[in-house]
Amino acid sequence: MECAMPCKYSWLDFLFTVVGVGTFLFDLGADLWVARDFYLQGDYCWFGLVVGFIVVSSVLMQTFSWFWFKYDRELDAQTAQTATESLLLGGGRRWGLRALHICQLGFLLRYITAIEQGFLVWWKGKRGSDYAVYLTHDISMLRLFETFFESTPQLILMLYIIMHDNEARVVQWVSVAASTMSIAWMVLEYHRSLRSFLPEKAKLGYGSSVVYFLWNLLLIAPRVGAVALFTSVLPPFITLHFLLLWAAMFFWVWRQNTDFMDSVAGEGLYRATVALIWYFSWFNVAEGRTRGRSIIYHTIMVVDSAILVVTWWFYRDPALTQSYALPLLIVLPSSYLLGLLLKVLYYCCFHPKQWQRPEEAGEDVPDNDILFKSLSFGTAPSQMRNKRMVSLASNFYYRDAPQAPAANMNGNNGAI
Repeated sequence: MECAMPCKYSWLDFLFTVVGVGTFLFDLGADLWVARDFYLQGDYCWFGLVVGFIVVSSVLMQTFSWFWFKYDRELDAQTAQTATESLLLGGGRRWGLRALHICQLGFLLRYITAIEQGFLVWWKGKRGSDYAVYLTHDISMLRLFETFFESTPQLILMLYIIMHDNEARVVQWVSVAASTMSIAWMVLEYHRSLRSFLPEKAKLGYGSSVVYFLWNLLLIAPRVGAVALFTSVLPPFITLHFLLLWAAMFFWVWRQNTDFMDSVAGEGLYRATVALIWYFSWFNVAEGRTRGRSIIYHTIMVVDSAILVVTWWFYRDPALTQSYALPLLIVLPSSYLLGLLLKVLYYCCFHPKQWQRPEEAGEDVPDNDILFKSLSFGTAPSQMRNKRMVSLASNFYYRDAPQAPAANMNGNNGAI
């Protein structure tokens, strides 16, 4: 199986996969540890919330994984390189695959398959580099969903409990560290996965990844902080706040007519998931110029977060919050402003606005055409395309206007 365009699986891809499963297990282990601690302490409400986040996140991830496996079985089973891959693509073992998802093990199966295939390609030098890359893309997407389903709400809950009790046990700090690590890592991994769909990705250097990672972190952190602060003073109203904003975001994503899944039910679940992600972070999902949408979104987030922080300021306990109230009031808006500035810098200096090969200079080739060509396998029995990630990459790297071909983006050395 040969790629129409280079699609090489490297040791760095294998490392990211291994570290990814490590952070996933560490985050899950920390969640189970903190849940056990709450149970032993008699804090059954906190125990129920922690377990609830874990269960809901797992069920949603397994649901997406199952939807995607059903689509992927349309690929020719002859493309399978390992015994595990035969399970993924073989229709004869569909009952076993379904049972694994019911037992909440479908996502781990994906990780095992990706590591197995990656090891055979990178260490043993076998064929199937393109398929190994294919497998890692869906994992990065599922981990992104898991980050906002479970890690981010868990982080808010831990911060709320720490502020509510005005103290923190070691296990709570471990949970905060695990959730933060999971969020930070998946922002980087998701961006790296999208970039791999660009045929000219070698022009993108480490600098663009660092800037992208920083502006996302600087925008997500104050948003999480604002929600946690509001929850610490008016906990009954945070659910109402979330539902109202989520409903508005769901209507917005529905109006954009996304076409990500292969069924009506799947598409509805995807739109609901995007609305949840938008509660914390921007995530472009539709074709078209993104600048206007981004400005609208960040305006809403600034106003909403400011209302949350101001509400906390007036309802807080001055004595208990004296040591950190003023610093937070300065750090949160400053962080968000810096994140917006870095985002502008990224789109002005680091964003891949024009992806053309030298022989295509002068042509105005649509992004979708280039991206789909990069995922076509000319000699494979079937045309193998991870259309989910191709679609997201196309939307993320949409050009607002035609521009002249760039010789080398910002002179960055090295590429991911």
